[in-house]
Amino acid sequence: MKVAKSSLILLLIQLAIVSSIAAKFLYERFTCPRVWTRSMVYDPEMLMRGRYASLQLMVDGCKSTLPSAEDAAMPRDVNGLPVGKVYAIRADQPVQFSARLLVEGNKLEAVRIPESQSQSGGQMVTANPGATCTDMRLNAPIDFYLPEHAQNPAILRPGQELWVEVTVPPTGPPRPTQLAIKDNGVWKPLNFN
Repeated sequence: MKVAKSSLILLLIQLAIVSSIAAKFLYERFTCPRVWTRSMVYDPEMLMRGRYASLQLMVDGCKSTLPSAEDAAMPRDVNGLPVGKVYAIRADQPVQFSARLLVEGNKLEAVRIPESQSQSGGQMVTANPGATCTDMRLNAPIDFYLPEHAQNPAILRPGQELWVEVTVPPTGPPRPTQLAIKDNGVWKPLNFN
């Protein structure tokens, strides 16, 4: 009788833990900002872990400063004054920095966290040489699990882009909610039901 009672208590504790995590994710899905962002797919299927699309999210880092100002190439007018807010990366190697994610103007933006401040809660962002500040990427991929019968979204034709809607919690990585294909300007949400 003691074994059954202790097993039942253990089961209730485990259910409470799982339910609290599920409740937190559900609460954040309804209260945190959501945004569509372009993504790159890689490693779409691994037999040991199930079928999923591993997505690397594109972020807009134009409101951010790079760790070194020498790595940014601002467009300039005939007088040499900076024009606009979009800059290109002119470093020889990818530039990485920790950033805080936020949603503004229907865009997922990354704002660099200065080294003097705490690095906790930030996401690592990569700016590749020659890319513009609108094409920075989050280092850590997010996984979107696919049903067994679903078509693989990693197979894109020329002119197509894969977009993902994400919930942006106050801390931690964005959480995917749905996928869409943008095909030559035409938006098509993917339905996996």
